[in-house]
Amino acid sequence: MAIISPCEPLHPNPHLKTSPLAKKLVRPCLSLHSTMAAPPATAPATARCLSVAKSCWAAERSSSSFVLSAPATGLRQSGSRVLSIRAKVATGLQRACIADDGAERPWKLSDARLVLEDGSVWTAKSFGASGTQVGEVVFNTSLTGYQEILTDPSYAGQFVLMTNPHIGNTGVNPDDEESNQCFLGGLIIRNLSICTSNWRCKETLEKYLIKRNIMGIYDVDTRAITRRLREDGSLIGVLSTDQSLTDNELLEMAQKWKIVGVDLISGVTCDAPYEWSDKTDSEWEFKRDPSSETFHVVAYDFGIKHNILRRLTSYGCKITVVPANWPASEALGGKTFKMKFGHHGGNHPVCDLRSGRVDISAQNHNYAVDPESLPEGAKVTHVNLNDNSCAGLQYSKMKLMSLQYHPESSPGPHDSDTAFGEFIELMKSNRL
Repeated sequence: MAIISPCEPLHPNPHLKTSPLAKKLVRPCLSLHSTMAAPPATAPATARCLSVAKSCWAAERSSSSFVLSAPATGLRQSGSRVLSIRAKVATGLQRACIADDGAERPWKLSDARLVLEDGSVWTAKSFGASGTQVGEVVFNTSLTGYQEILTDPSYAGQFVLMTNPHIGNTGVNPDDEESNQCFLGGLIIRNLSICTSNWRCKETLEKYLIKRNIMGIYDVDTRAITRRLREDGSLIGVLSTDQSLTDNELLEMAQKWKIVGVDLISGVTCDAPYEWSDKTDSEWEFKRDPSSETFHVVAYDFGIKHNILRRLTSYGCKITVVPANWPASEALGGKTFKMKFGHHGGNHPVCDLRSGRVDISAQNHNYAVDPESLPEGAKVTHVNLNDNSCAGLQYSKMKLMSLQYHPESSPGPHDSDTAFGEFIELMKSNRL
């Protein structure tokens, strides 16, 4: 923790005019290493805090990183403990902006809009790429794992709204990628962290999105949008930083675009077959009894995640990944239907009807299987306890099993990792 003093004015720039109400507002300030001389310890608390505020403001404007540190005594007069930490400023969040009245503001002003097909317009601040993009807005309830979500191919054609309000504090790193690129249309969050403080961090979330041409917005009421999506279902929206487009023009774009029937698989599948051999990293491996047998598994890439392949390899499988259009015989011929707002998050309870076991699972899908459309002999093995939708199937005649969620759980709990073991046992019992 850093020294926190609730006495810094909301507007640290002395040249700004502030209203009487604004003068009453305060925000925490941080004790920083600075070349500015510190006030004597005997100075009044207000003077010491204002000096720290100036140091904080200077550090934010002059450098992309800073060090928060404790004073030599280690304890404040109040007795609270302070620690030294190192962090990176997420550049761009504190950019000064010129308001309509011509005055410079030390914070970023709203420069983006999210227009939903129901006619609602949500102003926000942009980060990442600029432009105009259309997609289906869905909400994700995961508390962590935003980088895995960004690189999950199954989010193609969608804007992901994170219900967890604070995003970006751990930055991004190359080890948490679930595919070779970002497939989602945009990221919608409440608060974008102004700094990162994780030992694995290689760059900020904003720089990551800019490099991959992915739009993002923050300072928007994600809770209100989530409630709207839960009541009305998933909605088509348009993200735009283009001020030349009117709200009505963006609304027309949202109302004309439909995700149903769009071929999203061709944009996420691999171009040609390839071999996969990487296992789960030893520092993350939680399975203690590695398989000694080897099974050759052909994995169809309909937007497959890297950690599904890693888990199969860790269970002793040799993996060949093939494109979605690779020739194969028809499967069960069942039908699917589009759900109201789908399942997106890392906290969905799933019941295994065979044993009564309940797992907390990671899920991301907008469609579910209609059990009534399945042929005789196909058995529903798992159901989502939130809405009783089909979450797993078994067809003994063809030695098939299927799950409608992410057993590799990246991100998410590891409860369902046993599904890989079940798949291995199915192969063992039917080995020729």
